[in-house]
Amino acid sequence: MAYLSDVDLATLHRSRLEERVHYKLSTWWNHRSATVDSGLGQAAKVTPTSSRSTTNMDDIINNNNRKQQQSQQPAFSTCNQSNTSTTSTAQVTSPSASGGHHRAGAGRHQSNVHVIKQRRSRNSNSCSSSGSTSTCEGRAGGNFKHVEWSDDDYLNDDGYFSSETRRRRSGTWPRTRSLNAPSPFQQFGPCGRIMKNSAMVMQIQDPASQRLTWYKPPLAVLVIKKVRDSKVLLPFVKLVEWLIQEKHMVVWVEGAILDDPLLTGDKRFTKIQDKLITFKDGRDDLTDKIDFIICLGGDGTLLYASLLFQKSVPPVMAFHLGSLGFLTPFQFDNFQEQVTNVLEGHAALTLRSRLRCIIVRKDKTEQEISTFKSSQDPTTNILVLNEVVIDRGMSSYLTNIDLFLDGKHITSVQGDGLIVSTPTGSTAYSAAAGASMIHPSVPAILVSPICPHSLSFRPIVLPAGVELKIALSPDSRNSSWVSFDGRNRQELLHGDSLHVTTSIYPVPSICAQDQIADWFDSLAECLHWNVRKRQKCLDELSDLTGSGTEDSAIEEIERGMENLES
Repeated sequence: MAYLSDVDLATLHRSRLEERVHYKLSTWWNHRSATVDSGLGQAAKVTPTSSRSTTNMDDIINNNNRKQQQSQQPAFSTCNQSNTSTTSTAQVTSPSASGGHHRAGAGRHQSNVHVIKQRRSRNSNSCSSSGSTSTCEGRAGGNFKHVEWSDDDYLNDDGYFSSETRRRRSGTWPRTRSLNAPSPFQQFGPCGRIMKNSAMVMQIQDPASQRLTWYKPPLAVLVIKKVRDSKVLLPFVKLVEWLIQEKHMVVWVEGAILDDPLLTGDKRFTKIQDKLITFKDGRDDLTDKIDFIICLGGDGTLLYASLLFQKSVPPVMAFHLGSLGFLTPFQFDNFQEQVTNVLEGHAALTLRSRLRCIIVRKDKTEQEISTFKSSQDPTTNILVLNEVVIDRGMSSYLTNIDLFLDGKHITSVQGDGLIVSTPTGSTAYSAAAGASMIHPSVPAILVSPICPHSLSFRPIVLPAGVELKIALSPDSRNSSWVSFDGRNRQELLHGDSLHVTTSIYPVPSICAQDQIADWFDSLAECLHWNVRKRQKCLDELSDLTGSGTEDSAIEEIERGMENLES
């Protein structure tokens, strides 16, 4: 299928949104009818009417399209689990058998008979009580959910669920320990404090509080699969078919996928092929068009997703279908349940920092250099997720490059090259060069020499806010080459310089469990970190045998001494 124009794309989004609205309305009414029949009797049953579901349909679609045109922000944000509340409307009431009103549901896509404005927490629900148990119709991530709750799910004085109830019901993970505080205290004693500075790069957040929330339901999903791997074809077809038919989402894929003869010969794929939207790498801009990314393959698929988005990146969910799988924590066996949980907002996030790299040629003026640094133009800014590598290329001479930190000359590198990596890349090429492995939530930049011509040149860890400048030494015998995540290899000549700092656009990687468990599981399973044979414990029987042998040896020595004396 050819790449669609903006008009065709808007029409497709509108039709797919209509399908989702009808689907959610029918799902909600089915849940509502089953709830009323089972707990409230026939008199309180709420029946849908065709006029009610179609009266506000155009208003819903137009309102959604208007919001999409006005909004320039990504369709996700991270939230602190303990301090999240929103102001929302949409309570539909219907007369009950006793003459009162029963709250029929909460949500954006239902008609409003009576609107009650209330302040509620992110996972709050509209509930009705019957005896000691109650039924609840709630909205989480744009999907309606029917649940039951008991007297144990109590409210606090402010009308919100207690923290224990929220943690138990929403599946949130307890706060994990972290080396960096959620927000460093900036006052020291009675007098000392940090001076306010507008040039502050970032504020460190407690990684345990980084959880995914959608401020509008995700509609467009990008599916990236591993190339030239027949084992990924069947999972790819299953996932795409399920996203279109069950979740009513707009699915984007790379245009080269449609040329795969194994896929074009699949009958299930040919039925949904015309519903896919394609793009071409390097030609089409996906900024503000994708709400959600799913990767099928190895770590290379996540690196490719980072390459496609040189600014804000949508949340990425990576399934392990490749070779190593260090960055892909999800298993594909029960993908329906896992993807649904993410779409409903039940997921932790790891914000993987990226490096912002700018190559400045020797003919550039100081004004042009400052313009490059201040802009976020993807043509001059290259964002990398793993590392940027400077090496000697095909030359037989050592590299001789100067390293500057915030304009100050730090050292000169003589050896095969230099690796500047993120914490995510610390387990890749940097670890092979002898550097430490750092958790991706730690804000840092790693500098590791490649086979340095000095035994004392060890890898170092720098704070994330600094700017590195790498340039050829004036007396260097040869030029150097630089590559970014293994791509876009370029030559650095005398007078050229490479500027590296932490980007403001991280890659939000969705966790299968949480940040700590995912990372250490990957260390153990993929890198076999600290895997060795266990030392056997001492056996009592062998101890006694050993001690008896020693005693007999001593007795023999004593007898030998007595014989000598006699």
